[in-house]
Amino acid sequence: MWFAQHPIYSTMPDGYIGCDVLVQKLTRILFTHIKHNMPTMINECKDKCRENEQDLSELGPPMPTTQADKMQLIWQMVLEFLKTYENQIKGKVDARQMAMEARKQGGVAKAEL
Repeated sequence: MWFAQHPIYSTMPDGYIGCDVLVQKLTRILFTHIKHNMPTMINECKDKCRENEQDLSELGPPMPTTQADKMQLIWQMVLEFLKTYENQIKGKVDARQMAMEARKQGGVAKAEL
């Protein structure tokens, strides 16, 4: 055995030499490292989940999945477009449109109806 013939390692107790001892020691070090860092990793995951949930909520409701719901959404969009178009022809101000434009520009707009 190499350790038995080595000038320094031959003087060490048997409990400090060998692959089994190395595996046990490295396992303890890894376990301690994981135990120490796990709370931080869990908190980071929770923070990322909260950020993703907030991003998803800012995107609005999800797109419809069924054919009927998709048609309903398109129909609502067409009706909204027609109403906006009609209001512009009549010279009416669309308060919703002004509010959306104000949010895009970072300001607040008041619509006069």
